[in-house]
Amino acid sequence: MDDNERFLAVARDRLVRDGMDVVGTATSQKEALQLAEELHPDVVLVDISLGTESGFEVTRRLVADFPDLASRVVLISTRDQDDFAELIAASPAAGFLPKNLLSGRAVCDLVPAGDC
Repeated sequence: MDDNERFLAVARDRLVRDGMDVVGTATSQKEALQLAEELHPDVVLVDISLGTESGFEVTRRLVADFPDLASRVVLISTRDQDDFAELIAASPAAGFLPKNLLSGRAVCDLVPAGDC
């Protein structure tokens, strides 16, 4: 999930090239929750900075509404992890990836084995 559609397209292409199936993309919390219910994804990527929405809140809602996503939400951002270290640690996310290091392997390294 990201509010930047251009980034969504680039990320989708990169992950597909890495052998991942990208089943959907969302630009808002409402859309992310709806797609999670419809598509039952194995892993969800959520941008921390979503304009007027918070990626931390989206992550919390995803895990609350879909407990099977616990440890399978990965936070992403262009900002440095240290900027959000405490919030990342307190979130139910599996971890954090800088957007410039996004890859299928990096995602799979963060989530439990078998979920990628």
